[in-house]
Amino acid sequence: MGNSSNASTCFPALTPGQRLFLEVNGYVVLEKVLSNAEVARMLAALQKLKREFISTGNPEGRRIRRCLVESYSPRRMVLQHVLEADPEMLEYLTHPRIVAMVEETVGGKVRLEESGAIINRRDSGCLHYAFHRGAHPRISSYVHDGLYHCMYVKALTNLTDLGPNDGGTAVIVGSHKLCSSEDDIVAAAYENPSMIHQVVAPAGSTLLFFETLIHATGPVRSARERTIRIGGYSHPKFQTHMLGGEGPSPQFVQQVPERLRELLTGSPYWTWQERHRSLGMPANMPGVSYEARMWSANPGRAKTGPPSADG
Repeated sequence: MGNSSNASTCFPALTPGQRLFLEVNGYVVLEKVLSNAEVARMLAALQKLKREFISTGNPEGRRIRRCLVESYSPRRMVLQHVLEADPEMLEYLTHPRIVAMVEETVGGKVRLEESGAIINRRDSGCLHYAFHRGAHPRISSYVHDGLYHCMYVKALTNLTDLGPNDGGTAVIVGSHKLCSSEDDIVAAAYENPSMIHQVVAPAGSTLLFFETLIHATGPVRSARERTIRIGGYSHPKFQTHMLGGEGPSPQFVQQVPERLRELLTGSPYWTWQERHRSLGMPANMPGVSYEARMWSANPGRAKTGPPSADG
């Protein structure tokens, strides 16, 4: 495993311009987060896993090293809980650059909530998308120092180049802050297609977005195969959705470096290690520490125990 398994993270991970783009649109694309060597290793690991599943004759619903084929057709394979399937999967999901970006977007320490991948080829090219979101802004977001944060965020990294016809993720810009009917938002976006953005980026680029943002897989119109790595991250006290809430196996957790275990299992404490930026703060500021405090509207002094009976 390479240096990307190091648990240290830079802060802020985004430049002011990148953070502004994320604030306004609900997503931002950072090109070449992974090196060419990292992309090659991770792509090879996913292709090997794909071949293993196909060799079973009926991949859908099968598990290999706890990885599950959620859905399968000759043109599309959706994998869930890839974490334990190969060391390269762990390397991506704990990559310090990825972790730094999601921590900044959530506002503090996070836990791995979802690990997956999508491998697909040319589809019908339909202009309608399966739009959805995994969190509602009314209950899953907050504002700190004027900046929007979400308790559940995604980092999607394309391991193959994404051109205009290669099925990059599509999003409805600005929908992360809207509490209107999702059907109404989608209908309005179809009326004004300029509000639908689709990711175009070289291999190794990462799409970071709030899960309150309405998004969908883009149609694949080219002959190239599209391969996407998915990492979902949330507040460390939240329940994991991996494998129906099972989370990583205890045996696997014991095998990973101790500094990574809290990222994989969460932190069942009353305090949260928060860290926030201002918009104007430049990227990679030295010495910006976490602040442990109650997860509350009133920061106050950090507390280490459960709330009192009258709290």
